[in-house]
Amino acid sequence: MSAMPPMPKWFDADGEPVSCTEKIKVMQQNLQELHEMAQEALEDAVLMGCTETQVKDYLRLLMDSLENPYQN
Repeated sequence: MSAMPPMPKWFDADGEPVSCTEKIKVMQQNLQELHEMAQEALEDAVLMGCTETQVKDYLRLLMDSLENPYQN
């Protein structure tokens, strides 16, 4: 399985670093799971005959379609 890129330092809406260890841990776990699922989806798609480029393009589109339900 591919290596995940290093985690960035997380900041809140005011530009302050998120310092809660538990919040950072949850974020890292969630993103690790997302990375693993995306990797598996890519591998399955390539085995089924889809192109790597098309799958990666769609995964980017999928991420861009996410909506923040907490916006004012």
